[in-house]
Amino acid sequence: MSAWSHTTVLLNEAVDALVTDPRGQYVDATFGRGGHARLILQRLAPEGRLIAFDKDPEALAEAARIQDARLAVRHQGFAALAEWPPRSVAGVLMDLGISSPQIDNPARGFSFRADGPLDMRMDTTRGQSAADWLAHADERQIAQVIRDYGEERFAVAIAKAIVARRQAGRPVASTLELAELVAGAVKTREPGQNPATRTFQAVRIFVNAELEELEQALEAAVQVLQPGGRLVVISFHSLEDRIVKQFIARHARQAVDRRAPFAEPAPTLLRALGRVRPSAAEVAANPRARSAIMRVAERTPASLVVARQGGRA
Repeated sequence: MSAWSHTTVLLNEAVDALVTDPRGQYVDATFGRGGHARLILQRLAPEGRLIAFDKDPEALAEAARIQDARLAVRHQGFAALAEWPPRSVAGVLMDLGISSPQIDNPARGFSFRADGPLDMRMDTTRGQSAADWLAHADERQIAQVIRDYGEERFAVAIAKAIVARRQAGRPVASTLELAELVAGAVKTREPGQNPATRTFQAVRIFVNAELEELEQALEAAVQVLQPGGRLVVISFHSLEDRIVKQFIARHARQAVDRRAPFAEPAPTLLRALGRVRPSAAEVAANPRARSAIMRVAERTPASLVVARQGGRA
C-alpha cells in the first residue's frame, strides 16, 4: 500500500453521469489510483467492460491489484483512444491533472512543498524530465511556456533567472531550487498561493504535453462514443476547462452554412448536459477538490462525416 493516499474527486457524480448501460463498454482514460474505475466496475453487469489508460507506472501497479476480468489496462496516454473502433464505447471518463500521490511523493518532482528531483513526468519510463528541459531550453521558450501554461505575469523574469543560474554552472535540478528561484523573481504575492504554483503547473503541462493530448483525446472520444454514450471530463484549472468547454460547445452548436442559409443546419455531434462542481461538504473533506469542474455531454446519433460536411450526406 502506498504511503500517499488519494481521494477521488466527484466520485459518485462522475460515475452516475457516465454509466447509462451496465452491459456497455466504458473507458476510464485516466486510471490514476482507480477510484472511479472501482465504482464503475461495481455498476457494470457481468458482460460489461472497462478499458483503463494511464501513463504512470505507479498507477499501473495499482491497477494490477484489481482482480476483475472485465478490466483491461493500457500503458498509454488517453490520446490512444483514437486507435479504438468508431462507436464502440458507451462512455468515456477523463479525470485530468495529477493525483495526490504524485503531488505528495517528493521523488516525482511535482511539488514545491518538499525537495526532490525536478522530474514532473507522468510516465517516468520515457521522455525528458523538467530538469532536462530547463537545462537546454532557451530563455524565450521558457518564458512562453510559463506565461501561456501558467498564466504567470512574471514569466520573463523567471526565465531570465533560470537561464542565468544555468550559465553560472548551476542548472536547476531540484524542486526547492526551482521554487526558491521563482520566489525571488515573482515580485508580488497572491493570497494563499505559493509564488511557484503557476510555474510548476506550466512546466508540468509542457513536459507532459497535457493540453495537446487533451485536445486529441476529446476528438477521439467523439469518434469512439456510440449514440447516447457519455463524455465526462473533470478538470482542475482554467486552461483545461476552457478547452473542454469550448470543445463541447463547438460540437453541440448547430452550424448554418452561410452559402446556403435555407439549408438544414449540420447535425450536432454532442448534446451538452451541464457542469457539476464539488459540494461544500466534499471541499471541506478534501480541499484539493475545490477547483474541480465536471462537464458532461452525450453523443448524438449524427454521423461524424455528415456533421463535418455541413449536413450534406
